[in-house]
Amino acid sequence: MPVGEAARGCELRSVCQLCNAGAKRRGGNHPQQSGASAKRRDAKRPPAQRTHRQSNASTQHSTARRPSAPVAGESPPPPEEYQGQRFAVTPAGRFAKGTSMSVEKKIKAASGWGMLGVILIAFIAIVAVFVLSIIGLVNADEAGVAASPLSGWGLGLSITAFCLIWIPVSGFFTLQPGQARVCILFGDYKGTVRDEGFRWANPFYSRSMGSNSATEDAVASAVGKSGLSLSKSIETAAKAASGLSTKVSVRARTLNGDILKVNDKMGNPIEIANVVVWHVADTAKALFDVDNYEQFVATQAETALRHVASIYAYDHAEDSSDSMDSITLRSNIEEVSTALKHELTQRLAPAGVAIDDARLTHLAYAPEIAQAMLRRQQAEAVIAARKKIVEGAVTMVEMAVDELGQHGKIELDEERKAQMASNLMVVLCGESEAHPIVNAGSLY
Repeated sequence: MPVGEAARGCELRSVCQLCNAGAKRRGGNHPQQSGASAKRRDAKRPPAQRTHRQSNASTQHSTARRPSAPVAGESPPPPEEYQGQRFAVTPAGRFAKGTSMSVEKKIKAASGWGMLGVILIAFIAIVAVFVLSIIGLVNADEAGVAASPLSGWGLGLSITAFCLIWIPVSGFFTLQPGQARVCILFGDYKGTVRDEGFRWANPFYSRSMGSNSATEDAVASAVGKSGLSLSKSIETAAKAASGLSTKVSVRARTLNGDILKVNDKMGNPIEIANVVVWHVADTAKALFDVDNYEQFVATQAETALRHVASIYAYDHAEDSSDSMDSITLRSNIEEVSTALKHELTQRLAPAGVAIDDARLTHLAYAPEIAQAMLRRQQAEAVIAARKKIVEGAVTMVEMAVDELGQHGKIELDEERKAQMASNLMVVLCGESEAHPIVNAGSLY
């Protein structure tokens, strides 16, 4: 036997010995030995039981290997849980981790006026105890007697209470109509307050979401590219460092998109822009499921506009379909706006953002092909006008020939009818004015 094969045989035997030793320590058997013993036990069973056992094993193995893919036309199965985490089955039959979404919980906050009265009464009591303790200590000092322990305890407690009374004071906040506050206690989401007015809540609720490196880098790059002054740059950087506020506006907002250069369905470069009216519908998703929901809305609005512009042609003349019922960007504004709104609704649903309206604000050919497309439109207009003129001229010639033949006063053979039709077509379809020539002789 060669030396290499002998060495490999020794290595395999040593690996099997290690596996056997580990299996014995765990109270089990070697996988190969357990499989062989199972086969020997199964050979002693009746054939019916062996077949049933093999079919169950194969079924369990195929089921555990991968989930079954959903049938076309059926809705995907609901998310499943495994070891405390939620998974969703994708159309390809795979599990996607992290698909659980936050859900807004509405809570009530106490009125701030009642808590303000309680704090004022407590503040007056603290001041009164402090003053009485000082008076007691001063009187005892003047009388030359030992001060009462109550005066010392009262002074210490009043000073401590005066320092602690400012903690509940930080729990006051105000909400205007169209605002909501997300309550987060030490990283735990407690709920959202939507009641406007003067309110009081737990003073330990966070007032901002904090900042992260990704947001700061994005703001830094935007400030670097923009021509802002030093004061504006410092203000923008300070806002980025402070992070998103837990007080969220649920009013309607307008996003005016920039003019984008994209390719339509036929590959022609066009310029397009949109305006999107949106509002925050779920504050929990807006703050917890995306990093920065305002930047998310701006990015997805641009992405959706590019996608919608690429699936429609600019005009019917550019559409490959012969049917005039096909949707185009220029002729079907309502249909395109509906498709854009549907696309944005699907893209922004994970961020808890609802779309109120989406419209196109700018639509034109790119400058490099604008002149060529203008000449093409002019040619199409000339062709359409010529077609209309010819159709009218043919109708008039037919009517003239029929009228002359019906009364029987003038009889024309086929050659004369063709000549008269030709003359009338020249007169009616010519661009310049016709100059008639009177024939004083015979027609033949």
